[in-house]
Amino acid sequence: MSHEILLSILILSPFVGFLINGFRYKKHSGNLAGGIASGAVFISFICAVILVADLVGMPAESRKIAVTFFDWIAVANLSVKAGFVVDQISGIMILIITGVGTLIHLFSISYMHHDKGVAKYFSYLNLFLFNMLLLVLGENLLIMFVGWEGVGLCSYLLIGFWFSDKEKAAAGMKAFITNRIGDAAFLLGMFVLFLTFGTLSFSELVSMAPSVPELGWAGPLTLATLFLFVGATGKSAQIPLYVWLPDAMAGPTPVSALIHAATMVTAGVYMIVRLNPLFLAAPNTLMIVASVGALTAVMAASIGLVQNDIKKVLAYSTVSQLGYMFLACGVGAFGAAMFHLMTHAFFKALMFLGSGSVIHSMHEEQDIRKMGGLRKYMPITHFTFVLGWLAIIGMPPFAGFFSKDEILWMAFHSPLGHTGLWVCGALGATLTAFYMTRLMALTFWGKSRVDHKIHPHESPALMTGPLIVLGVLSVIGGWYGIPHVIGQYVGHLPNLLEGWLEPVIRAVPNLAHADESTEWAFMGISVALAGISASVAYHLYVRSPETPKVMAKKMSVAHDILLNKYYVDEFYFGSIINPLVSVSKNIWYYIDVNFIDKTTYLITDLVKGAGLFAKSLQNGNIQQYAMYIAIGVVASLTFILMR
Repeated sequence: MSHEILLSILILSPFVGFLINGFRYKKHSGNLAGGIASGAVFISFICAVILVADLVGMPAESRKIAVTFFDWIAVANLSVKAGFVVDQISGIMILIITGVGTLIHLFSISYMHHDKGVAKYFSYLNLFLFNMLLLVLGENLLIMFVGWEGVGLCSYLLIGFWFSDKEKAAAGMKAFITNRIGDAAFLLGMFVLFLTFGTLSFSELVSMAPSVPELGWAGPLTLATLFLFVGATGKSAQIPLYVWLPDAMAGPTPVSALIHAATMVTAGVYMIVRLNPLFLAAPNTLMIVASVGALTAVMAASIGLVQNDIKKVLAYSTVSQLGYMFLACGVGAFGAAMFHLMTHAFFKALMFLGSGSVIHSMHEEQDIRKMGGLRKYMPITHFTFVLGWLAIIGMPPFAGFFSKDEILWMAFHSPLGHTGLWVCGALGATLTAFYMTRLMALTFWGKSRVDHKIHPHESPALMTGPLIVLGVLSVIGGWYGIPHVIGQYVGHLPNLLEGWLEPVIRAVPNLAHADESTEWAFMGISVALAGISASVAYHLYVRSPETPKVMAKKMSVAHDILLNKYYVDEFYFGSIINPLVSVSKNIWYYIDVNFIDKTTYLITDLVKGAGLFAKSLQNGNIQQYAMYIAIGVVASLTFILMR
């Protein structure tokens, strides 16, 4: 089968699934709707596997499958083709999107079978993946932007899926509007790049990227990459546009797994990695990227310490982990960013689906303070959740250890790194180990606090099956990128991911050779910090469960600040949103109501009055007509005589 056909099927299969379920959106057959949607995504996964297998068989320097279907736009100097590319970067993404996406679809069949809008739900899921595939496979920024906007629309539809609940509808609108702010900056970045280079094609932009860094802040490359990064902060939930993502938990739990693990929130990271030569040529932008990523990682992790909603804990964990990916990009470790994107997709999808299994068992209860001791009722969910927990806190040899350690090492070792960035990364990892252990303890371990009316039970096989697959990937997913310092002592295993990405990722200039003893030391420090933090959390929430309550009262100010998420939402409402609404109301009242409306009403009254007067002249009264004629004759004679 040709690459053109494979790519067409890969992209269009979810769209066909969307159309089928979209036309039958009123149907209530969850198994049929789920089967159609899951089958559509699985077909895309098979195509992705075949395409990536073909890439593997190509020479390393020419691993690229490019297909152009037609010329899309040709206006003056702007020429955009409907072209799609599968290479080392997009190859990883399509495997994650379709592979993890298939598991999430399968999980949804059982999780959503009771919902009246199940066909509509699956049609939205398929449309979401269709747009995500456009985003990662597009050959140019314009096609990427189409997919970028498409996933934004679908996230609005899925987050606000239960829109009859005002809070859930508001969460969908919050996500949509916040992303529009970032998308406006993304557009500005596209404009600046086009004015500078005369193209939006990724291959052409990369080939024209200057080898000499642009040191000023007002240069076109710095401005363009800064605008693009602001767009990434919206889509990938970084400071200051991260506030939408925790509220996105209003949607069905599998939606959280899809948006927060494998797809939408990784779009910003993918975009920066795709344009890595441009960002390397703008070191000031990379400094901002690294700083924002490090601060986001710490800030979100600190908020996660006190959250009580199981999905909110995982949401802030996602924001924090995305911060690590941006930290990696900022220090030039684009390969490490892609590595963590991949491992995070495995263990975070696992944990979100695991939380869905818990919520299903607990009859929609999400407060971890009302759980406890669930491991004896849900052995499979508990065991797979443990695998995800060990992966996210960075315990070897689980997937998260390798990718997180690579990021922390490069934050210190890279010429673009800094000790302060490493400190932030290490602190974020320490906090992550604490709040994730707290989540495990309050949910699965210790004494049961479950209401006696609720009878917890293990989820059906269609839900636990995807958990098992993701659990295995959370263990072995990191072995693909084992660092050289470890691989040389373990069967001389190569870093396959590094070799895979090397042709498409430009190396950081002046990167010195790593000192093995120093790298081992930093690795040991990060693992020790995570282990100590997890042990402390286990002691506090399992062995001495009353102690955290006492500590919260003693540190009530700090606890309240974290519980209220640093009052960022309140600040936005008080300083931006409410004043903007007030100004808008005044503009509406004084300009729209008092000027535009009154002006149009006055003109309308004048026209209406003139019409009524003209109408009165045509009333059918012959005597009145005769009088008009006589007046006309008199007026005409008077005019003639006066001349």
